[in-house]
Amino acid sequence: MKPVRLQSSAPTLEADSFLACLVSVLELDPHTLPQLDAGEDPAAGFNASRWLGSLGLGLARVDAPATFGWAGPWIARVQPPTQDDPARFVVMFGVPSGVIWDPAGQAQEIPNQWLTHGFVVAAGDIALARPALPASPPGPGTVEGIWVAPSAGEPAQTRAEVQALPGRGLEGDRHVSGRGTFPSGPSGSALTLIEAEVCESFAPRLSADEHRRNVVTRGIDLNRLVGHEFTIGGVACRGIRLCEPCTVMQGYAGRPVLRALVHRGGLRADILQDGIIALGDPVQASAPS
Repeated sequence: MKPVRLQSSAPTLEADSFLACLVSVLELDPHTLPQLDAGEDPAAGFNASRWLGSLGLGLARVDAPATFGWAGPWIARVQPPTQDDPARFVVMFGVPSGVIWDPAGQAQEIPNQWLTHGFVVAAGDIALARPALPASPPGPGTVEGIWVAPSAGEPAQTRAEVQALPGRGLEGDRHVSGRGTFPSGPSGSALTLIEAEVCESFAPRLSADEHRRNVVTRGIDLNRLVGHEFTIGGVACRGIRLCEPCTVMQGYAGRPVLRALVHRGGLRADILQDGIIALGDPVQASAPS
């Protein structure tokens, strides 16, 4: 997402903020946006829907925006409780979701109870729009940190080495015991990784009790492991999906990290065989079979 502020060309703040959210999500030049008519519902009107249709896209309405979660950007209409603060649109992200961009630049926190409508920008034909898997990263990285936590919210504990349990997680971690925030067992729930370079981009550095990932790596693009098998030392794993940030992580961090971690939150992976993962182990994509 590339945030775009208000363009001050639309007839109302609602219309202006909706267009700013739309172009931010689509990462397009603001000058390509359609003109909205006065009194037109920006999200349901003909001009925006016709313009989106020309791109093979549309808006899918969210049934319950206050509780909706999506591991990608979506657009919500905010209706504050006071007349002094007019309605506008913002960009949301995460499972559960929080605000990652308010084009109007309002400083106050926006509780999800203020969300009255929600929309996901969707492809008209998903088979044509589905992105190809990235090529696996060419070079190896290394394990710089190993962390487990016995249950959700408990402090992360560092390990020099740990037993990896196929289909379950790291020994002593909440993903094995089923005491985590999210369900244990489904594909992608056993192991989470994050890049040390991402942690170091924050000041102060993002700590293990903030990011809550199991393995910190250095020197490898974890995003490019989605859909690929890889090894950590002698342990075979498979990258399942990005480990996107959400309001749960934001709550642990206690500082604004949600927007900065979009598409940078690491990797969710399955463990394919047992073995020991240790500090300094190489992390490398497996050769194609």
